[in-house]
Amino acid sequence: MTLIPRRDRPRLPWALFAVPAVAGVPAGILWWLLAPGGLNLITRDPALATGSNTSVWLPRDLTLAGLMVLAGCLLAVFLADRRRPRPEASLVLGLAGALVGSLLAWQAGMLAGRLWGTPVDTSLNASLAFSLRALPVLLLWPAATAISVFVLELLEQLGRKPGAGNPLEEAAGSSGRGAP
Repeated sequence: MTLIPRRDRPRLPWALFAVPAVAGVPAGILWWLLAPGGLNLITRDPALATGSNTSVWLPRDLTLAGLMVLAGCLLAVFLADRRRPRPEASLVLGLAGALVGSLLAWQAGMLAGRLWGTPVDTSLNASLAFSLRALPVLLLWPAATAISVFVLELLEQLGRKPGAGNPLEEAAGSSGRGAP
């Protein structure tokens, strides 16, 4: 077994993990700013300003869902770049960062609700406070990322001309290792 010297090994793109993970914090604060039951900047309807109105629970969850899907599509644009030395590792790190980012967004939004929102008595129901009722929403960021990367890669393959080969095969062929 031959070992590759450390400086010759391609480095893992840890930024593709760290950036989505850290981006969860502003996403959570944005969720609290926009969602009914939070600061409610979308509707500005005073009837939807408090969690005691049960009609705000679904729009509050859907606001976070929309932010998660948007973040997933944006991340996919960066992950679909095949010119990276290790695109599979980039994808796995990006998906892990998206999962951590969605968890941080959830917690940051709830913390913003506790810090800047009005105090609420949650003895009747925990959803009266700014919270997330549908926990599967947290899987939307990595899911939207994976689906968007798949669609972008598929469109790239369909857009390639029939005579154009795989760039990896062309690189192997030009180095003398490929088939004649």
